[in-house]
Amino acid sequence: MVRVGYDIGGTNIAAGILDERNVLICKKSMPFPRGRGTQAVIDVCTALYRALLTEAALSDAEVSGVGTAVPGSVDIENGVVIDAHNLDFHHTPLAGLLHESLQKPIAVINDADAAALAEHGVGALKGTETSVMITIGTGIGGGLILNGQLFRGGRGNGTEPGHMVLRNGGRLCTCGIHGCAEAYCAATRLAKDGASFGLCGAKEVIDAAKAGNPDASELFRAFVDDLGSYLASIVNLLDPERIAIGGGVCGAGSFLMEPLRANVKEKCFFETCPEIVVATAGNDAGIIGACLIAP
Repeated sequence: MVRVGYDIGGTNIAAGILDERNVLICKKSMPFPRGRGTQAVIDVCTALYRALLTEAALSDAEVSGVGTAVPGSVDIENGVVIDAHNLDFHHTPLAGLLHESLQKPIAVINDADAAALAEHGVGALKGTETSVMITIGTGIGGGLILNGQLFRGGRGNGTEPGHMVLRNGGRLCTCGIHGCAEAYCAATRLAKDGASFGLCGAKEVIDAAKAGNPDASELFRAFVDDLGSYLASIVNLLDPERIAIGGGVCGAGSFLMEPLRANVKEKCFFETCPEIVVATAGNDAGIIGACLIAP
């Protein structure tokens, strides 16, 4: 039996099939039908499901269940998306709607939690009992593996590591709170600050810093320092075995990871610092994690 997983984002809906060995055997994507309502999303998901089965030469009977990852808060027990602002989903019974269309058991999960599951199942966190996945993109997302299991929050609300307050009274975050880690450690911070001296986007800032541009170099140094403080705080709270970092900024490779590891080590309370590694599931993490939680 195989499992199907969706990674529903505000730009695209990606889907894939995971086989019995937890190998992603095929994947497809279609544009998110923005502004066309929930049923249009279900229609796209249904079309992707049929296209995947055709490409993989599988029958509907060979699919055991379907998982769905969304960028928002989720009532996992009932399969309801409480709020996913980028999708305009608010108290949306996504599991029920997909089940009605696909006639398969459906599970729904937050996309950052799905990424953590993917890294723990097949990627950089495999084999760990206590570990952390942090995704650095437009915002900061992440998931926690505690005692070998995904930690979904003490009250079932999930975790929002991007909204730990890093600097009291600091920059305004998109969530409305001042000083969140997301305001300092997301790629958006590099893009916004880089624009003040003519650089467009986080990659341009990083490339300019590599080339020795003094403004870009200072901005990148400050970014690494803030990210190091953020990760050190997570380390000092959880004492994890490993932290995996994902997102586009990881394309900087050792230019980011070497100073970041040194920065965290300086701020780590413990005698030994955990491993800090680059996530390996990449853009497929949401799909893989969704498949892994499929019934």
